[in-house]
Amino acid sequence: MATLLRKVWESVSTRKNSTSSSSATAPFLGAFDPIPTELLMQIVRLVGPKGAARLRVVCKAWRSLVADNELWIFFWQTQELHWESILFSDTHLRSGYHIQPLMSSYGQRAQPPGAIIIDGGSGYCKFGWSKDDYPAGRSATFLEFGNVESPMYSRLHHFFATIYSRMQVKPYLQPVVVSIPICHYDDTESAKASRQQLKDAIYRVLFDMNVPAVCAINQASLALYAAGRTSGIVVNIGFQVTSVVPILNGQVMRKVGVEVMGLGALKLTGFLRELMQQKNINFESLYTIRTIKEQLCYVAADYEAELSKYTQASSGERLSKERFQTGEILFQPRLAGVRTMGLHQAVALCMDHCHSAELTGDDSWFKTVVLAGGSACLPGLAGRLEKELHGLLPPSVSNGITVIPPPFGADTAWFGAKIISNLSTFPGPWCVTKKQFREKSKVKLW
Repeated sequence: MATLLRKVWESVSTRKNSTSSSSATAPFLGAFDPIPTELLMQIVRLVGPKGAARLRVVCKAWRSLVADNELWIFFWQTQELHWESILFSDTHLRSGYHIQPLMSSYGQRAQPPGAIIIDGGSGYCKFGWSKDDYPAGRSATFLEFGNVESPMYSRLHHFFATIYSRMQVKPYLQPVVVSIPICHYDDTESAKASRQQLKDAIYRVLFDMNVPAVCAINQASLALYAAGRTSGIVVNIGFQVTSVVPILNGQVMRKVGVEVMGLGALKLTGFLRELMQQKNINFESLYTIRTIKEQLCYVAADYEAELSKYTQASSGERLSKERFQTGEILFQPRLAGVRTMGLHQAVALCMDHCHSAELTGDDSWFKTVVLAGGSACLPGLAGRLEKELHGLLPPSVSNGITVIPPPFGADTAWFGAKIISNLSTFPGPWCVTKKQFREKSKVKLW
């Protein structure tokens, strides 16, 4: 692609004086400014959909250029799209630009077959049909799906069998999209082997249940897709831990580094219970306290200023400063007796590693932070994290940082899977069939 662009530029630059007509030119394209927009569009057509989708990382001007209506309709109608291109056009263009002509072309494609979506984390599971607007059901994974000391196959089989039973569907009728929690965070060989072992166990159980095709994707990538992005940093506040995951073009950048805080939703709920007990407010049910956390707690933009508002006169209220003290432990874990870095420090460290890695021509790919997980829905969290990052990082890195609250609340990963299962290429390259899995397993045995 670079060679093609260079040749075209050399050809045009020799005669740019004779071609400087009234044709509009693409602004802020650097050395390509003198080239008429029509010619630039021809170049983008020649590099193909995959190259066009990747041009968006060069600069904002190129991103704007490749977001042209007619260009992507041309690609849809004439070429076989690579998955990166599919994802870029289906999500970024469709939701971000509201292109009616593209929607018409999109609507004429072969309809996806529909799929079962199972988003099962360490705390709660969401499941349902891809064609439905919302998950059909939710359940507490850690309470309902077997002893954690039982063999992985037995535990997973019980998990999936229970989901299919509740949905009252036969496993062999449709493909399934399964979210995989971010775990075994390192890039070591043992961590890779552990991740592969979990993935293979999921495939083996589902294929033994005669599921026709399986798409297994990590939760962080699904949350990013739900936000209409393919690159960025996902902050997933899970049940036990919080992970900060850098993702570039849909791939987790483990070599850059996944940061982990030993503090999750369970600790937040437990800390709120401790604060309530100090005021003689007691609930035996952890679920009740979790509900109070979700409905009443928030994150203060300025913790010290918020704390100063609550004088001795207000201490008689049932819940007062406890409402924002709960979420504050994400930024000051020591308040809850946890020895780990704060959320803003973990994200800043991840961004610093991304900046140093120089994986692309600019830093824009990691400056979008997407929050995920039920506790990430606390009001004020996104604004506070963005504020802390701007104060912690140098301007060269912090400029342009945006923190996005969970796009679909606690169900964000589920909706990311819904986007994938409604793509025109699904199941296609997204899924593994039983035959493909068995052939791959045979190769491993040899």
